[in-house]
Amino acid sequence: MSLNLVRAVARVENMDELHLARLLVLLRTIDRGRGKTVEGITKLAKLDFLLRYPNCLERVLKALNIDPTKAEIKPFERSSIETKMIRFRYGPWDGRYRRWIALLVGKGLVTTYVQGKTVHVGLTDSGKEISKIISNREEYRDIDRRSNLLLKSVGNFSATKLKNFVYDTFPELLNMKWGEKITI
Repeated sequence: MSLNLVRAVARVENMDELHLARLLVLLRTIDRGRGKTVEGITKLAKLDFLLRYPNCLERVLKALNIDPTKAEIKPFERSSIETKMIRFRYGPWDGRYRRWIALLVGKGLVTTYVQGKTVHVGLTDSGKEISKIISNREEYRDIDRRSNLLLKSVGNFSATKLKNFVYDTFPELLNMKWGEKITI
């Protein structure tokens, strides 16, 4: 592998725009015109984990007795990690979620509010418009389709139930140290 390729991959990984677009697609799937929010940043991270790692989504589908071929994973996706996440106290995590949410709020695409101890994240009207445009782009169709599949499969799980389900489905996460990169 050439050093130029490594540098190119590192640049892409650090491009907030790719992550913001994926999160907008996921939030659009959750919202579906009903004004529904994600209840908790940690829940958002778990859902995004399954979206970012389609091979893990496939494993979730198997665990739920849903046809795993519905994830439609392409051969290159089986051997590559789109973006890194780390083992965290409550499951897979990327330290940039708060940054990404702040960027989306700053752009007027999402809104947040706190209810009890839970941060809710939802789309604004502008966010709905932009997320629809992104979801309809060819390069985001797999993400949009998988978001829908993901929400139909585990979207109604509470944050705690989703955390427990992720750990039951991926027991190797339990043996990882906090902060260790996930390489499932």
